[in-house]
Amino acid sequence: MATSSVSKGCFVFKPNFKKRKISVPIEDYFNKGKNASEDSKLRFETYQLIWQQMKSETERLQEELNKNLFDSLIEFLQTSHSGLWKNSEDWSCEIKLREIPTAALILGVNVTDHDLTLRSLTEVLQNNVTPYVVSLQAKDCPDMKHFLQKLVSQLMDCKVDVQSKEKESVQVIQKNVHYSMDSLSAWYMSVTQKTDPKMPRKKRTFSSQWQSPPVVLILKDMESFTTKVLQDFIIISSQHLHEFPLILIFGIATSPVVIHRLLPHAVSSLLCIELFQSLSCKEHLTTVLDKLLLTTQFPFKLSEKVLQILTNIFLYHDFSIQNFIKGLQLSLLEHFYSQPLSVLCCNLPEAKRRTHFLSANQCENIRRLPSFRRYVEKQSSQKQVALLTSDRSLKEETQSLLENLHVYHTNYFLVLRCLHQFTSSLPKYPLGRQIRELYCMCLEKNIWDSEEYASVLQLLRLLAKDELMAMLQNCFKVFQSSSAKELGNTAKKIEEFLAQFQSLDETKEEEDTSQLQSKGLQKTDLYHLQKSLLEMKELRSTSKRQTKFEVLREQVVSFVDSLVREYLLPPDTQPLHETLYFSSAHTLRQHLNAAPRIALHTALNNPYYYLKNEALRSEEGCIPNVAPDICIAYKLHLECSRLINLVDWSEAFATVVTAAEKMDANSVTSEERNEVIHARFIRAVSELELLGFIKPTKQKTDHVARLTWGGC
Repeated sequence: MATSSVSKGCFVFKPNFKKRKISVPIEDYFNKGKNASEDSKLRFETYQLIWQQMKSETERLQEELNKNLFDSLIEFLQTSHSGLWKNSEDWSCEIKLREIPTAALILGVNVTDHDLTLRSLTEVLQNNVTPYVVSLQAKDCPDMKHFLQKLVSQLMDCKVDVQSKEKESVQVIQKNVHYSMDSLSAWYMSVTQKTDPKMPRKKRTFSSQWQSPPVVLILKDMESFTTKVLQDFIIISSQHLHEFPLILIFGIATSPVVIHRLLPHAVSSLLCIELFQSLSCKEHLTTVLDKLLLTTQFPFKLSEKVLQILTNIFLYHDFSIQNFIKGLQLSLLEHFYSQPLSVLCCNLPEAKRRTHFLSANQCENIRRLPSFRRYVEKQSSQKQVALLTSDRSLKEETQSLLENLHVYHTNYFLVLRCLHQFTSSLPKYPLGRQIRELYCMCLEKNIWDSEEYASVLQLLRLLAKDELMAMLQNCFKVFQSSSAKELGNTAKKIEEFLAQFQSLDETKEEEDTSQLQSKGLQKTDLYHLQKSLLEMKELRSTSKRQTKFEVLREQVVSFVDSLVREYLLPPDTQPLHETLYFSSAHTLRQHLNAAPRIALHTALNNPYYYLKNEALRSEEGCIPNVAPDICIAYKLHLECSRLINLVDWSEAFATVVTAAEKMDANSVTSEERNEVIHARFIRAVSELELLGFIKPTKQKTDHVARLTWGGC
């Protein structure tokens, strides 16, 4: 591009934005280079369908779990200002008029979920209580000026049906640079006050003014707000409460005690505080697992190790339901991306239909599955030949196995819930208090081989009649909802046990033992007394073994044990379980448990790991001369001690770089080349300083200090 200028100068050329953008279909990312699958698009569409169903289910669960909390908050807001102006001459009402209604919302330490909860609360309040709902964060309100600016700007954006006069008042306020509660109150009165033009101004009462909706201010992270800002705003707002009906909602992550730590008594006495507790995040997690994984509604399932990773991140890191759901979404995406047979991970009728259109490669993939190979080994020799050679026989058998897998999951989750009813209330909770703990143990191995299961059976044999009947009734409710024939018979069997417990009468045996006691006490001498006591002891031991209740209780325990051994087999024992279960725990751990320092060291020490350029391959300990400048400088700095001489470092860098340079000596002078290499070295050192590997030191002016050791 030519330019005409008398002297040297810098010319700016705007880039051409009309370049054609190349868009790559999203489903193409499911192809893995040479191993591209012919049904990648179908797998991606199936992933999208299942994820949309899961997402809508989680949103519905979120609404249901927050419904009670939101209903109580709405009731509090609606009744906050009611009745304040009926007896305005009453002294108690005058005192209450200066108290700002405040809802202290205890949200828990799962801070990452607070935004979603408060966003849903804002929508509910705008639809049911008032259109004037404002949410503020501490980072946006360092002082009172910014606090009022954010408050006013968000109030202006509220969707309200305003008239022309109200629009003019909004413009006047927006032009005014000085924000104050007086101007805010004037704007509110001009916008919300609807008076009759025929009514004289003197006859307008306060009661007509307070028919306007209140202003709800939500402080998302109350603990992070500056004490002075909160105090000043509360004091000023309490003085304008009769003109500006304000309601505060404090989003608290820790404890309501923080209110009294931030606000002195003189300020907190201006608040009429009521506490509201949100649902526990652990209960929320249990509900999400129950509706998304412990059901046959969604075919996708997680293996024991993957589920353990997600729950450990939840329990020991952030308690965030949203992060758990994102991890579940990542597992779903990785399953459909890495498993070609995930095309069968859909509802049963669709999976049967898709088996008819499986290609020869997909049939070979089925034959390579470890679970299918174990299944084939157990068949007769004639059937083995048919399954390994005939695609038609393989497809028919695949349909049958998929149906068996669906029936397995139906029975599995019902028996799992039944076992949880028996074990969730036992002392010390041998199999866990939550159903997710029991589910993880059942996924890992045969649960009846564990010591915890043996202790559960011992504790069940010591239960009283009322406790055992309560557990059986809960199990009966679980099995009653099942339409399976075998489990329908199980429900009838439990009903028979309940009938036998109700008709059980032990009064006759108690009378017999009392008669024996009275008969034994008739003898007064020592010999006959000892003889009678021994007889009573033997009779009691025999009567315990022959008690009808104990016999019936043993039958119940044996019945539950048989159900567990029959239906709670680990999923890896089922053929074709790989199509539904995601088991790549290592891949998930790499994505979720990020190690930025190790990744950074790997990228700088071995750039081939990420760039996949064959020219960057090198032996361990060698520095490739074609590597990026920052990689060369990083490897050279690993060979230095605590203080690095910049001159020596620069010379070593130039030596490595010039080994790859093949410049024409006639076109570029050595002096200009040294300047370019020196500039590249300065840029690489600056990047290492930005990443935190080195820092300047005052000990020596031409040295820098190394900050990392041990190779990473």
